[in-house]
Amino acid sequence: MAPWYMPAAQRAAQFAEFREDFRRTVVEFQPFRAELTGIAADGTALRLISLNPYVNAWFVLETGTGRSQAYWHLENAAPELFTVSLGETGRELVIESDAGTVTCTPWEEELPAARRQSLPYVPICEGRLFLRNQGSGSRTMRESVTEFLRSYVPFGENLINLIKDTLYEDAYLTTAQIMDEAEAGNVVSALGRADLRSHPVMRSRLAVDLVGADSAQMEAGSWYAVQNAPGIYASVVQPGMVSQAVLEVPGANRLDGVENHADVHLFAFDMSRFDLRYEIGTSHPEVDWSPRPSGAGRDYSLPGPDGFGTVEPLAMTGMLNPIFIDRVAGIFAGGFKRDHGAWRLTDFAYSNHGHHYGFIVNGVILSRLQPGLATVFVLTDGTVQAGIWDESLDFLLPNIRFARQNGTPLIEPNADGVGVPGSQVQSWMGGNWSGSAEAQLRTLRSGLCMRTVENRQFLIYAVFSSVTPSGMARTFQAYHCDFAMLLDMNSLDLTYSAIYTREPGSEDFTIVHLDRRMAESDSRHRDGSPMGRFIEFSDNRDFFYLLRR
Repeated sequence: MAPWYMPAAQRAAQFAEFREDFRRTVVEFQPFRAELTGIAADGTALRLISLNPYVNAWFVLETGTGRSQAYWHLENAAPELFTVSLGETGRELVIESDAGTVTCTPWEEELPAARRQSLPYVPICEGRLFLRNQGSGSRTMRESVTEFLRSYVPFGENLINLIKDTLYEDAYLTTAQIMDEAEAGNVVSALGRADLRSHPVMRSRLAVDLVGADSAQMEAGSWYAVQNAPGIYASVVQPGMVSQAVLEVPGANRLDGVENHADVHLFAFDMSRFDLRYEIGTSHPEVDWSPRPSGAGRDYSLPGPDGFGTVEPLAMTGMLNPIFIDRVAGIFAGGFKRDHGAWRLTDFAYSNHGHHYGFIVNGVILSRLQPGLATVFVLTDGTVQAGIWDESLDFLLPNIRFARQNGTPLIEPNADGVGVPGSQVQSWMGGNWSGSAEAQLRTLRSGLCMRTVENRQFLIYAVFSSVTPSGMARTFQAYHCDFAMLLDMNSLDLTYSAIYTREPGSEDFTIVHLDRRMAESDSRHRDGSPMGRFIEFSDNRDFFYLLRR
């Protein structure tokens, strides 16, 4: 990375500025940015900014000056292979790798032509780099109506809360039939069983082809290998099945009769087989202010808590780069949108600008990681970590490639390293669990948990058909999670999850949803075949995706 060398004093000064509050652009906000300048052969001024040279993935190319000035958001989809610079002459882009060097001058014709295509990703420089174009995004009908109510109808937020309380509280509730004396099929012993008072066979609504078992007859709390999806496992349970030993651990509220019998569907991913990545949507989460903080928690002189209210000149595509489609194994929706991703009350509301949830994409910090919040992050070496963020971890920031925060933990380790309910599980405002204005917490929710089994790390994603934070905590606790966090809630499109199974030797994939009703969030090709959300068209919401190694 010699072209991007920066003196230590300059690095320290930029990081000090990063911690301060003042108006700036998202590019100026980046604490590790470095730039190269040059003059093209035709006299065009060039400035190439690596937004994080340690990650080496996102760049902003500035061409021209004055009225002819243009900005281009470039992506290096193989940062471990390619280095990007303006070369020794400063007159061309130079992409170097062990396979050789490619030089190009895309500002002459390639970049304008690529922008005119309006595709989310357009390859340039012999396919070594991609121009990112802003995606248009898509919204399901319910989300479109909700946004309309909030934005244009007087008292819209109150109406939305009324809808939540009356129509959506248990709108997605499912309760599987218990099948006495039925055969459960072949379970996976390596992951063990959840800590339940009993393990009945459930007539599951999880429509997944399993190895040696029928998804309509699954033993509660056990894990099953998914057919044609090595390293992916499925499980079903109901919160009311957890053992008395789990319930006796302090830290969660008593579960009610509805959530006790509400179905939970889970996918587990063996992380020795996958790379976890994260992308924000074309619109969400935003980087301006949430309406929740007020008083000391809000600085009205700034357009957003980090000094900017837009990510321009960066382009958010809302989908993964198509070059990864042959490796994609699974996808699940991200966390709260900006409006809900901050505190209205408690100390968190009046410090650190309301503790807006932080997120990082390809090494670019789009919103600061806030201390005290549940955080999942991925380092440049592919390591996945999850825990409560603390400023003592700031030394990791240069090498964090992806990160997402969402509220406070559902499960956190106690002094002995055992996962127990998080400190704010019983506090509606303290945990920022959302729900209705009357603190009605039971609704459709999704969550993520990390678990280690004999030095093998597993990521578990679960959708709870109708549950409170306490019900989520008890369920994840029963599944022996080391750490768990809430992601999103209230509708199947906001808790979307799918895996992509492939027959041996085939490049074609089948979309398999964690809840079959999630298929409504997908689109359709002209021939009527399903078009996968987040992988074949842009979406306005953020998402995680897993690539096979």
